[in-house]
Amino acid sequence: MARPPAALRIHGTIARDLGIAIVSGRYRPGDVLSGEIAFAERLKVSRTAYREAIRMLAAKGLVESRPKSGTRVSERRRWNLLDPDVLAWLFAAEPGEELIRALFELRMIVEPAAAELAARRRDGRDLASMGHALEEMARLGLGSEAGRAADQGFHDAVLAATRNPALVSLSSSIAAAVGWTTIFKQRERALPRDPVPEHRAVYEAIAAGDPAAARAAMAELVRLALADTTLSLDG
Repeated sequence: MARPPAALRIHGTIARDLGIAIVSGRYRPGDVLSGEIAFAERLKVSRTAYREAIRMLAAKGLVESRPKSGTRVSERRRWNLLDPDVLAWLFAAEPGEELIRALFELRMIVEPAAAELAARRRDGRDLASMGHALEEMARLGLGSEAGRAADQGFHDAVLAATRNPALVSLSSSIAAAVGWTTIFKQRERALPRDPVPEHRAVYEAIAAGDPAAARAAMAELVRLALADTTLSLDG
């Protein structure tokens, strides 16, 4: 596979480092970032790479650039907290309990309803995707990157089975929330229990075409995941 151009890698790295600095509070809302020339010279990068990094951050709502007034850090309410990169930066900067609980509230609103729809609309390919993801989760475990990818794939498959494009558009955000909270809750201790059984319960309800059971099983899955994560918050 061809490697991305060096300039692309550099501006992505700059965006990540600045993004982490912003979400961690080193740069606060309203702060003006250094001018393009000064910043590029300090980081020893091209002005083009710096400008591209700022464009990335602006697209995610973290900064605003205006003629003559420079680039300012945006108010937190403007940040796209569901952007997978922003979520990654928030977890790299040690997320607060408020954010983690907010992500689980989002999941509890979206995923049980999605499982209910999936039970009504799924087809054989959807079930095959969910079944394969379950097998990989069980084989690899959520302590591994590949196992967590399988977990994300399971949740993606449930959303895809809804046949609702608005819900499907949330796939990358839900997957990022699932992945980062899974990493967070096992950073200091092993997972307190095997989460595969509740995933299998969701799969079986969807496969059986039972919307009520699918909704209930997914709500229980999210509830237990929050309980596991709370142990890490308390610890």
